[in-house]
Amino acid sequence: MKLRKLGFLTIGLFDGADPGPGHESTLKIIELGERLGFDSAWVRHRHLQYGISSPVALLAAASQRTSRIELGTAVIPLGWENPLRLAEDLATVDILSGGRLNPGVSVGPPMNYDHVKDALYPDTAEAEDFGHPRVRRLLDFVRGERASGFSGVQGFESFSDRVQPHSPGLGARMWYGGGSLRSARWAGENAMNFLTSSVVKAEEAPEPEETRETREAGKSGEKGEMGGTREPLDFAAIQLSHIRAFRAHHPDGERARVSQGLVVIPTDSASPSQRAKYEEYARTRLPRTAAPQGPARLMFAPDLVGTSEEIAERLRAHVAFREVDEVAFALPFTFGHDDYVQILTDIATRLGPALGRPATTG
Repeated sequence: MKLRKLGFLTIGLFDGADPGPGHESTLKIIELGERLGFDSAWVRHRHLQYGISSPVALLAAASQRTSRIELGTAVIPLGWENPLRLAEDLATVDILSGGRLNPGVSVGPPMNYDHVKDALYPDTAEAEDFGHPRVRRLLDFVRGERASGFSGVQGFESFSDRVQPHSPGLGARMWYGGGSLRSARWAGENAMNFLTSSVVKAEEAPEPEETRETREAGKSGEKGEMGGTREPLDFAAIQLSHIRAFRAHHPDGERARVSQGLVVIPTDSASPSQRAKYEEYARTRLPRTAAPQGPARLMFAPDLVGTSEEIAERLRAHVAFREVDEVAFALPFTFGHDDYVQILTDIATRLGPALGRPATTG
């Protein structure tokens, strides 16, 4: 499938003692993405860490410094949020951006819940539902369902029974970040878009014929041109099964939107020191890709480091990548501003065209 939409994802790291420069760097990276012709920029969500904790607020600022690029969250963990209040914030930023917001959300208890529940939900910690009904509430509010039993005039004030402002197109731009078959099916059944990343649950998945052919052509564990071992083939097969399950349950079928977010680091214009840093970064993270990790049995895709042509070849051999026409390539968490500029420039001007998307600059 030809690549149609090119996006990137950043965590937006900052120094806790001086957070301003880190936030400004993230905004400048989004501005650069627009100038380079990226279709979308996504911000990852981090609570009680040194990464963007309020992506909706940051994207409100980005909406005033850009005019074309779509702005997304990948993803907002809804366990930290009140769906009605979040719906108001999302609609407000969507209006401010001229209809460019793409909110991505996920479910599950907040990270380190036992340590934060007394601060987050002091009176209702044991009663909170962190499952799909929380997403359903958000979707209903964003899509204009009633949030109150009262509307009309009270004294000198007018009240609405649905979230205001209402942004009519936002409901169709809601994304679900999922890594399991259950999540993929639910997202499809609820007419959301689907974000799939470099992490999936180690579930049984039918091995596609194209995966078997790739496995037989090159043995798993064989050294590739970019160093390290080849990407575990079962990861790609599992991710492919999620994409197909999502579309099978979505009212739009094969036209339902899916975006894939792998860590991709082209080295075309990198300096020798940058290249060495990137290769070391990928090398230290490679062991986790060999087998499912932790009680949740999570599987991780290897980071793709190399020239744009080498990365494009790897992606074309990835059965799940061949099923999508949108990507949000993830920037590594720990790199510096200059590294991100080099990586994004190479993605826009070299990797994108190698994958069939013409290079454009704004």
